[in-house]
Amino acid sequence: MAAGPMNTEAGAHILVVDDDPATRELLREVLTDEGYHVVTSESGEEALRIGERESFDVIISDMKLGPNLTGLDVLRVYKSIQPESEVILITAFGSMETAIEAVKAGAFDYLSKPFKLDEVLLQVGRALENRQLVAENRTLKRQLSHQGQLSSLVGRSPAMLEVYKKIAMVSDSRSTVLITGESGTGKELVAKAIHYNGARARQRFLAINCGALTESLLETELFGHVRGSFTGAIENKRGLFEEADGGTVFLDEVSEMSPALQVKLLRALEEQEVRRVGSNRTIKVDVRLIAATNRQLAQYVEQRKFREDLYYRLRVVEIELPPLRERTEDIPLLVEHFLKRLERERGQTFTVTAPALSALMRYAWPGNVRELENALEAAVALNRSGVIMPENLPPKIRIEEPGDDDPLKRLYQDLPSWEELKKRYVAHVLKMTGANKAKAASILGMDRKTLYALTEKHKLRS
Repeated sequence: MAAGPMNTEAGAHILVVDDDPATRELLREVLTDEGYHVVTSESGEEALRIGERESFDVIISDMKLGPNLTGLDVLRVYKSIQPESEVILITAFGSMETAIEAVKAGAFDYLSKPFKLDEVLLQVGRALENRQLVAENRTLKRQLSHQGQLSSLVGRSPAMLEVYKKIAMVSDSRSTVLITGESGTGKELVAKAIHYNGARARQRFLAINCGALTESLLETELFGHVRGSFTGAIENKRGLFEEADGGTVFLDEVSEMSPALQVKLLRALEEQEVRRVGSNRTIKVDVRLIAATNRQLAQYVEQRKFREDLYYRLRVVEIELPPLRERTEDIPLLVEHFLKRLERERGQTFTVTAPALSALMRYAWPGNVRELENALEAAVALNRSGVIMPENLPPKIRIEEPGDDDPLKRLYQDLPSWEELKKRYVAHVLKMTGANKAKAASILGMDRKTLYALTEKHKLRS
């Protein structure tokens, strides 16, 4: 049986509900001949029981099903438990009031008996097409909403260039990826970059923080549950693995997962199937997994806090994000990036003074890029002038001015223009690399030819 929504007409999962055996069998034969997978039900009660264990793309239901439940009841329940399914109602007792009620309840269409088979097939095709268009539109909106976040991967340092290279290499593969790095380095941004630059970009990217939930809640969020499996489980729930079928699941802080859940995650990865809490039925899924942690996972394995087999299953490809203190040359780029975003949000122009930038460059950033972003947001929150001074920065970032012999002091003194600042920065990098133009060009994010032209233009001598 299909575990989730279909994306094409061929093989779509359809439920036919009618208490008339002849009508039910006729629709089953006609729809099966068209290549659809058809399940039939003779009553509303049976249809709802079927819906607890199977998902459908289209439900075709007679309005009058018996003394207890009607087609409208089936419609309302399915729109609640399977909201992406399309429902077509058929009745021999049509009226405007009934039609309006059906449409308001979410019916895709409403047909009167006696119906023509061609008309039924036409409406089924349209329902599937509409369902696919809605899904594609939802995916497009998600992609657009993430574009700004993806652009937050900023940096031209050698360490970041290595990260970009690995993202490009693994984006189109099915391999699991383990992203490591301190908190605030941008692990989720890397996971999104892998997803949205790969073959699964049109499918869903779903993320969850394993350290933020209890074991039982995390299990049901990942794998789903069936109604009645525990107190409060009043209906079936699809887990992230089902919801992201065809796409990507991102598990942040995977090191915080309990040993019992580690076993279930390993099985899901190896078998590409999940089992909802309280169910004996397995559901096939096609999911690419990306995990992240700020812990030394190898040490967790040695301490028997994390399964060794799962560790190696997650670590098919590892991407290590450097802390910000190890790529301080990226700080001016990050400052410029975050201020541009704040300018768009607030409709105001912001400028960082040389002393403020010097303070930002010298701070150790234990919270990494996230802390830098928050510091800049705090600096502009109560700043009407638009000019960021050291006193606008959080107190822990305000440090004493460097001595006159400090190269950064000379680099940012006397409030130079942006062009002059770049010139001084290039000269500083050349000096710090001992005039090694290849290394300097790599740090500056430019080729040697461009660096040579720049040194000639400004008559720089290292």
